[in-house]
Amino acid sequence: MAQPANLKKLARERMARTGESYTTARKNILTDKPEGPRAARAAAARNYAQEAKDARYAEKHGKPKPKPKPAPAPSPAEELPEYPAPTEVVQYDAGLWHRVLTQAGVSNPATGEPLSEALLAGLAGGIGFMAFTFEYEQATTVTLVTRAHPEPYTQNLLRRCGAKVTERTTGSSDSATEYLDAGLDAGRAVVVRVAVSALPWIEAGEVDEADIIDVAIVGEHEDDLLIDDGSGALMPISPNDLAVARAKRKKEKNWQAWIPSSRSPNLDTLSANVLEAVTETNGRLLGTLELKGIPEHFANRVGIAGMHTWVESLRDTNGKKGWTQIFADPQRLETGLAQLHGFMTDTRFGGLGGLRGLYADFLDECEQFPGLEPLAEHAADYAQLAADWIDLSEMVDPEIDPETRSELFARMADQMEKIAAAEERAATALASTLSRLKASKTER
Repeated sequence: MAQPANLKKLARERMARTGESYTTARKNILTDKPEGPRAARAAAARNYAQEAKDARYAEKHGKPKPKPKPAPAPSPAEELPEYPAPTEVVQYDAGLWHRVLTQAGVSNPATGEPLSEALLAGLAGGIGFMAFTFEYEQATTVTLVTRAHPEPYTQNLLRRCGAKVTERTTGSSDSATEYLDAGLDAGRAVVVRVAVSALPWIEAGEVDEADIIDVAIVGEHEDDLLIDDGSGALMPISPNDLAVARAKRKKEKNWQAWIPSSRSPNLDTLSANVLEAVTETNGRLLGTLELKGIPEHFANRVGIAGMHTWVESLRDTNGKKGWTQIFADPQRLETGLAQLHGFMTDTRFGGLGGLRGLYADFLDECEQFPGLEPLAEHAADYAQLAADWIDLSEMVDPEIDPETRSELFARMADQMEKIAAAEERAATALASTLSRLKASKTER
């Protein structure tokens, strides 16, 4: 498609007249779509990114935050759907792709509605368990993962959701910019992978340099790009700063993905992928499937077996690897419990209720798919597990008296033992249903 040399200027002028987002204005210019009377929204659309900048500046310099203005209203149905705001997100990556797929117009063939966060999370692998600690000279770290692990969560989501996905990886920053522009020019949000520590609004030393995150580029504002990082506000970033953040980690250098078509997935294919995802998640929890990517000596820290291993460590008051001993130092105790609470409440590798409530919603949605209705009968088990996981997270107190740590760990062990037993019952019952479903398919 031929593009005017002054496309950016034309798009911004159209934004001022119509109130369209930059991406929508650019797409409509390229497709010769007539302008609509949208001027009432123009000021809000133009000022949205600047408000985010002003708020961050005020917070950094101890000044009063400016009163936020309302975000632009949704676009009429006949226009390219606006990028939805993140609301009540439980799992970060599934929520991000829910917004990207919704903006692209992809829908669930069983309902005609957007592919939900719960459905996408389930397709990505849903839930899991892994817990371990590492003792370093200055600190003892705690890692608790309650989402599917170690399988490639996002790649599973993209492969199984059934939408058409364009993925690119390149060692060239110039090519990366071209690929990004191609997606934006098509009127689509583009997901890129960045080093968290390299984002301009992240303070130095705030996160580990190895941490990466996927963010969506949803358009442009003046000379900046607009990023959805799940914070609820679109964050402006210069193209140069984005290029640095994308290139920081060589393994994920300049990866991006976007949805070029609004074509919805085939119902039968999506149903088969749902069944595959549930089977894999169930096998990982029960330990009946191989744990690829996990060293053999870590296998007893994964799935339901890992839950029992953690219970033993919590209850061990004398051993060198028991929690009472490895967290004898008050500073290590406070730091370790703060990390544990962070994993339980964050949305990346854990989440509210250990993500079990979200998984219950996913199983509920299975009722929409032909032949998978029996899976919905197990939703109640995981809804109850969500409540049990919340009870556990509420026990974790980084400010406890170090002298009472053994008592805290004992209470946590009791609750975790209760959870492990309920997880095994739920997974075993689900495995039985999966066996019946597979048998019925074989008989047809």
